[in-house]
Amino acid sequence: MKIFESIPSEEPVSKFLNEINSPEDLRKLDKNQIPIIADELREFLLYTVGKTGGHFGAGLGVIELTLALHYAFETPHDRIVWDVGHQTYPHKILTGRKDAMESMRQSNGLAPFPVRSESEYDTFGVGHSSTSISAALGMITASEKKNEDRFVTTVIGDGAMTAGMAYEALAHAGSIDKNLMVILNDNQMSISENIGGMRNYLARIWASKTYNRIRESGKSVLTYLPGAKEFARKAEIHAKGMVAPGSLFEELGFEYFGPVDGHDANNLINILEDLKNINGPKFLHVITTKGKGFAPAENDPVGFHAINKIKKEDLPSHDNSQPKKLTYSQIFGEWLAFKARQDQRLVAITPAMGEGSGMIEFSKEFPDRYYDVAIAEQHSVSFAAGMACEGMKPVVAIYSTFLQRAYDQMIHDVALQDLDVLFALDRAGLVGLDGATHQGAFDLSFVRCIPNMIIMAPSDENMAWKMFNTGFDHPGPVAVRYPRGNGMGLIFKRDDEKIEIGKSYTVVESNEKEIIILSFGSLLKSAIEAGKKFNARVVDMRFIKPIDHKLIEEISDNYKLIVTLEDNVIAGGAGSAINEQLALLNSTTKILNLGLPDEFIEHGDQEQQKILNGLDALGVEKSIEEKLMLI
Repeated sequence: MKIFESIPSEEPVSKFLNEINSPEDLRKLDKNQIPIIADELREFLLYTVGKTGGHFGAGLGVIELTLALHYAFETPHDRIVWDVGHQTYPHKILTGRKDAMESMRQSNGLAPFPVRSESEYDTFGVGHSSTSISAALGMITASEKKNEDRFVTTVIGDGAMTAGMAYEALAHAGSIDKNLMVILNDNQMSISENIGGMRNYLARIWASKTYNRIRESGKSVLTYLPGAKEFARKAEIHAKGMVAPGSLFEELGFEYFGPVDGHDANNLINILEDLKNINGPKFLHVITTKGKGFAPAENDPVGFHAINKIKKEDLPSHDNSQPKKLTYSQIFGEWLAFKARQDQRLVAITPAMGEGSGMIEFSKEFPDRYYDVAIAEQHSVSFAAGMACEGMKPVVAIYSTFLQRAYDQMIHDVALQDLDVLFALDRAGLVGLDGATHQGAFDLSFVRCIPNMIIMAPSDENMAWKMFNTGFDHPGPVAVRYPRGNGMGLIFKRDDEKIEIGKSYTVVESNEKEIIILSFGSLLKSAIEAGKKFNARVVDMRFIKPIDHKLIEEISDNYKLIVTLEDNVIAGGAGSAINEQLALLNSTTKILNLGLPDEFIEHGDQEQQKILNGLDALGVEKSIEEKLMLI
């Protein structure tokens, strides 16, 4: 295997890869040529991701597995279901999208994850983890009912195996005895380092001569005794539980195979072709190295989980006059450590998002108060609820898009019991390049309707810090939702200052009573710029729940037009909260709700997405002008 020390700056010349436009082309080649294609594929992946940015550590680790799957199975007739999607760039290259790879994550370009509408080889759309086994089981069950003869295989990483949904699907698949193959891509990594017993379980040295001797000799002796067949089966399971990894999966009804070397392409092909002849649920355990073949990624698999496209503004600057712009995640991380030094009750919880949520320094300074519970969003929230019951002050750091998975726990385990939990909702609003599966577009709508919840959205770094203070000191459930990326570069105090709950702040005054813009969260800059043309009053609302009722009473029937602005879907969002209050007041004032449309927002540059959805200053201005023409 060729080892690359750096990302190629020029498109590599390939002997075989350029001739592969589909898996059918791949299957025409001699099996002994596969290792050469693996090197070419690895080099091309490095080149394209270097130009576009994106996930590539996981993809480098499954080069050989991807080749083996498409070589051994008649895709797309046979189905391959990928979990999460971080690992599917090689799959995209081999399935007719090689020439489009430089458009990855750009508007109207390739999606960063499998998308059914993009290719017939993308059998299931993914982006959130641990869904693949359920989907694959549905596919094989439907195929059998339609008398269609096809193989269905799912590839799931060991990080995704920390989520309970994967085991629900395994248990169901084993109980109904379907001809499903599950491949565990075991690289001992998710995005963050895997945490917990399962990680330790999967990380053992599993190949054991002792187990094989027990298995064979035990069977040969016990089968001569009356009733020994069932006893032998149980003895085998208990013996395997001591020395082998497969017992857990065999207890769930799967026949376990492995572990095998995930970087030996020819051996993988042989194994897959053999497994095609075995009926029933099968579990193939494949050992891979995340970032395989790219030395920096092998040495730092977390840091090279994904890379960003290098832009001019990202290069080092010698201009010290401009303050460094912190990301909201960094501000949260700073605040977390600041508050933890003051209050021993603070504990921080994250479902495998420690790096992304800015929690690394906290985890080093307060390791006994930091809990990464792995990819288990539901558990993270109920775990926090239990800690709150005993007088601790849990702070749950979770991406907006992943909170969707813990909705019942937020309602039933936290809000219903009015427990003292602070939710730090990162990546709220438009996230940009990761696209539809990761947009934080719905949290205001689905959290706003929950009793006992307080919801805040900061307009800048200073307000974010104060809101974290406010939420922490409030005795009940609070959500602070903030966007992906940098703030405005403001210099602010790291102190204990709070804000009054349910109180807005007028940023731009106006003597005219024509237009008032009510801005929620990070779009305040757009509101201010658009408001200049109309001499509008601009208000930073700060709170989505409770809404500033006093302000709404003041402005009802006193303005020609009330404009609401948010980076959440309009349906059920912050603007809807204003509409509800105005309706209770029987207001006749015209209202314009601006936000995200009733559709899924695809991948692209974050700022470009704002423009396309009319949330930049010019877009807001245009929408107001059009509304005024109708009044």
